[in-house]
Amino acid sequence: MSSATPTSGTSPVRRLSLAGVLRLRRPSEIWFKPALSSVAAVAPPNLLLLALGRLDLAMYTMAGSLCALYAHNRPYAARARTLAWVVLGMIGGLAVALLTASLTRNAVVLVTVGALLAAVQKTLCDATRVGPPGNVVLTFISSAALFVPQTLGQVPGHLALAAAAGVWAWLVGMAPAPVRPHGPERRATAQALNAAAAYAASHATGEDHAPAAGYAAVQAAWQTLLALPSTGTRATTRHALERLVVRAEVALAAPADTDPERLRTWAHALRGGGRIPRTGDAPGDRDELLGVDAELAARPAPLWQRLGPLAPIAARTALGCALAGYASLALGIGRPYWALVTAAALYQANLTLTWSRAVQRVVGNLAGVLVFAAIAPLAHLGQALLVLCCLALNFGAEALITRNYWLGSVCVTPMALLVTEFAGYQAPGDLMTERAVDTLVGALVGFLAAVVVTNRRAGNRVEQAVAAADRARERAARLLAEPAPAPGALEAARRGLAAALTDLRATADGAAGEWWGRALPQERVVLAERSGHRTLAEAVRRQAARPDRDAGTRTEDVRP
Repeated sequence: MSSATPTSGTSPVRRLSLAGVLRLRRPSEIWFKPALSSVAAVAPPNLLLLALGRLDLAMYTMAGSLCALYAHNRPYAARARTLAWVVLGMIGGLAVALLTASLTRNAVVLVTVGALLAAVQKTLCDATRVGPPGNVVLTFISSAALFVPQTLGQVPGHLALAAAAGVWAWLVGMAPAPVRPHGPERRATAQALNAAAAYAASHATGEDHAPAAGYAAVQAAWQTLLALPSTGTRATTRHALERLVVRAEVALAAPADTDPERLRTWAHALRGGGRIPRTGDAPGDRDELLGVDAELAARPAPLWQRLGPLAPIAARTALGCALAGYASLALGIGRPYWALVTAAALYQANLTLTWSRAVQRVVGNLAGVLVFAAIAPLAHLGQALLVLCCLALNFGAEALITRNYWLGSVCVTPMALLVTEFAGYQAPGDLMTERAVDTLVGALVGFLAAVVVTNRRAGNRVEQAVAAADRARERAARLLAEPAPAPGALEAARRGLAAALTDLRATADGAAGEWWGRALPQERVVLAERSGHRTLAEAVRRQAARPDRDAGTRTEDVRP
């Protein structure tokens, strides 16, 4: 029941492959939300600046407007907090960049500051799990701002523009809340049900896929639901959705006894704005679902504990971005921040994923340069057309990037080139050449930095994750051996075990993609996963083994 296969070890050097790197995926279910949000957040400030004849200030308003790209999968209470922190982080990075630009024009210093900012932004985004688009947008804005001439007197006004646009972006991100206040948590629950249905269906056909994806979707649903209030009017919706997530867990534990179509029917019912399907569980089950111990077990580790494992990624980012910027300067390129941002965009959880992103970035950016060559004559007909082209490309980037990163980059690249012309038209040939060269330099130097800065701690973290999964399994097994465990204790142990198994799989996958690492304990990983999933299945069956008042599909009297 694991996605891994037993093996005595892992080769210290892993082959980098091009297979599937450019393959298109199905679009995200909510691809249109960040696409529309970005246009709604960017358009009013840009059009206002166009009307005032100050389109040269658009970079500062875009810094705040692009914050609307974040947190679309989070419940609205959590989204409000996340967006606020993103806006503050954006303004903080912009402030450092503008102050630096006003104090020095030394290009080496500017690149160094940009690289350090990129490392901080990458580390914090990964540690807080802010989600897409991650650190790339923050780094693009701060790096570009470093190379815009400033005076100290101009900095407060430029920051005020970014802050005002950030407030507008926050309002855009929260705008759907009055219309569909429970949309994010309903989608997360539906995804868990569909993932469980897919696993149950594969078991029925004999394919018997590994349940890792299903448990990851269930864990994501729990994290979404636990971000909601446990008391008050919104708690009623949370409790109804929790029962559906438990049914997804039951399906993963006992796929042979599961009707996949029933799970899909429940998931489909959650897509719209109708009532939430009932599973037939008694209302009294809510006490076990929402034990205090379970709430505490779901809380993430403190931020400082999550920063330590990210040290190799931070070092890669700082070194790669700095060297890419220096290389661009050595070649005489006027915009070294393009190479810096290219390097910053590469770094993923391991070297294999970084290689894939490097290929995607190069292909997308070079194709985007050709798109710019095609649309530049149209955009140069007037500033209004320039703004409209940027808005169209902004929408296209967010609409396509969920298919594959390179496809989104085809729109991002010409948009970035057009934004540089807000202050005045430039020779398209020069822009295209500089962008192409900076892309190649940033990708090459950035990837070499990832190869040089090894992540030798990956193997240790796998062993720690195995030990944590074993401890969580033992705790759950002890409670299962008791005839009547304390209320909420088994639920807390079950959630802790599910989280530990999800973390183990993510840690093992991440370590498997690193170079020059020592052999991983794959046999221990597989054994820990198999025994953990067996215990988890038993815990889920224990919870589900209660008489249902109605085995059919009913609906809660809960409106979105």
